[in-house]
Amino acid sequence: MGYKVAVVGATGNVGREMLNILAERQFPVDEIAALASRRSLGTEVSFGDKTLTTQDLDTFDFTGWDMALFAVGSEATKQYAPKAAAAGCVVIDNSSLYRYDPDIPLIVPEVNPDAIHGYKNKNIIANPNCSTAQMVVALKPLHDRAKIKRVVVSTYQSVSGSGKDAIDELWNQTKGMYVPGQEVAPKVYPKQIAFNVIPHIDVFMDSGDTKEEWKMIAETKKIVDPSIKVTATCVRVPVFVGHSESINIETEEFLDEDEARDILRQSPGLLVVDKREDGGYVTPVECVGDFATFISRIRQDVTIENGLNMWCVSDNLRKGAALNAVQIAELLGREVLKKG
Repeated sequence: MGYKVAVVGATGNVGREMLNILAERQFPVDEIAALASRRSLGTEVSFGDKTLTTQDLDTFDFTGWDMALFAVGSEATKQYAPKAAAAGCVVIDNSSLYRYDPDIPLIVPEVNPDAIHGYKNKNIIANPNCSTAQMVVALKPLHDRAKIKRVVVSTYQSVSGSGKDAIDELWNQTKGMYVPGQEVAPKVYPKQIAFNVIPHIDVFMDSGDTKEEWKMIAETKKIVDPSIKVTATCVRVPVFVGHSESINIETEEFLDEDEARDILRQSPGLLVVDKREDGGYVTPVECVGDFATFISRIRQDVTIENGLNMWCVSDNLRKGAALNAVQIAELLGREVLKKG
């Protein structure tokens, strides 16, 4: 016996990826529903070798369904997630709406799987921000060994994190640079993204941080350890898929770079590709479509007593969103619901 699973927002980038990953990982599904807004009603989406026709989220009855993977914005989640939860369907939410609610677990399965039991509070589980998810997978094993005091992270985030319109804007702006009269003005982003980098993701806060930077700080504390100090600079770059991060770590105990490399090699969800030669590292292009978070450029930071630097790359539509949600579903099934 398997699960009855609904994917909410099935026509978007992340929703489609959720369906792909559920099929790829052979999640034990008895019945699956692809849900979308009325404007996308009837759109066909793929689930393995099957084709699903989207159903109307507004009229869908979640009674009797085991899980709902939400891949819609906070406003739609606020309207429909409580309805699903009240009907007895466990919601795994990819928006930012519930991440900071103390009664709702925020989970990266490789990092804090025991938090899964907190779903009972509201029948809702939160999925972290894409940039946080890949970072904490790398931080946790090092924190267990040497206790991390402080993290300084700079991100290089792809446009797919902003949705399909952002992908189109990068594509069309890039083409327009070479064709006179076909230049494309910024709409999704405040400045040109083609051949440029923009140190601004989400809204600015009174502190001078952007909301994206604040998310990384707050979520790392909730998922890994509230005592870790985090400072972040989040940057949008002209890459279609795949987020990269330059991470500087200060630990309480000394951690040799070779030991750190060995720890990361043995840790779940990570692949270490770290050769000190041309091309001996992973870039966003190479991580697309992969389940792993890749770590490269591991080295001592000699400017502080106990410091390490590393380079972290992951497919943001997978580990940063859809894959992590499916892994939460697997964890929920394995530890709590125990079907399939």
